[in-house]
Amino acid sequence: MFPATRMRRLRRSQTLRRLVRETRLSVDNLVYPLFVCPGRGVRDPIDSMPGNFRMSVDRLVEECREALDLGIPGVILFGIPEAKDATGSTSWAEKGIVQQAVRAIKERLPDLLVITDVCLCEYTSHGHCGVIRDGAVDNDATLPLLARQALSHAQAGADLVAPSDMMDGRVARIREALDGGGFQEVAIMSYAAKYASAFYGPFREAAGSAPEFGDRRGYQMDPPNVAEALREVRLDIEEGADIVMVKPALAYLDVIYRVKTTFGLPVAAYNVSGEFACIKAAAERGWLDEQRIVEEVLLSIRRAGADIILTYFAKQAARLLGRGGP
Repeated sequence: MFPATRMRRLRRSQTLRRLVRETRLSVDNLVYPLFVCPGRGVRDPIDSMPGNFRMSVDRLVEECREALDLGIPGVILFGIPEAKDATGSTSWAEKGIVQQAVRAIKERLPDLLVITDVCLCEYTSHGHCGVIRDGAVDNDATLPLLARQALSHAQAGADLVAPSDMMDGRVARIREALDGGGFQEVAIMSYAAKYASAFYGPFREAAGSAPEFGDRRGYQMDPPNVAEALREVRLDIEEGADIVMVKPALAYLDVIYRVKTTFGLPVAAYNVSGEFACIKAAAERGWLDEQRIVEEVLLSIRRAGADIILTYFAKQAARLLGRGGP
């Protein structure tokens, strides 16, 4: 009979397993994505994302308070405007929906880190992430609008701006606008490696941001490419990104690992809406143990190298971690 191996002995109790665990997941790693919409008292369920809602500013603040009470350090805001146009002009309005939300949160919950998504797709009538010229996104014409949007978020009190549009040169233009506006301390978390993924469907339903024509493959990344991701990340770092993001997470764990080991900068990963919805749907049918799957998924993203995980499971994970989870 073979004697127990060293690792087998160390696995024999939960306490021993925790003592020798190589990867740690903490509530401090979590950022909670939230959708804010006009109105008052609004808490509109998102059918494809159970437990998530489009919320008016007053209800959003309540949700943020609950998140903070659970120990979640930050939220990222996505706006659903009252009106859309060809250039997404409500995205930089002083009284825009995200700007209102940022002010309300920072007034009532000053210790909560507030991140804002910087992109035009939620605000344009055509649903693309930039200005359309001759049937295609005009990269250079889009840059000043993104910079204007980011600056308006900083003026409202955002701690961190997160450009998700994948326009070339946008990090440099946003950094220039922030510095010129006196917001040198506002950091940039760039969606540096954002893939043209099929996992974004539920988000587009939630935000009403599906493209009216065509798709976003012309400016988002091709899923087979890793070397391209490293080039994109390097460019964003050179332009001034403080944190770089890989999106989605689960199908791109290898990219997260390569980005972290290559650059050593703080790395964020977005556990996106489709990944969330798949787990929820399977759990509702009794095919998966939801709690164990959530633990395993978030740990896998941490193990790949992500320092920050944007996840719709944030509150659920925070409660788990509060009970002495992974």
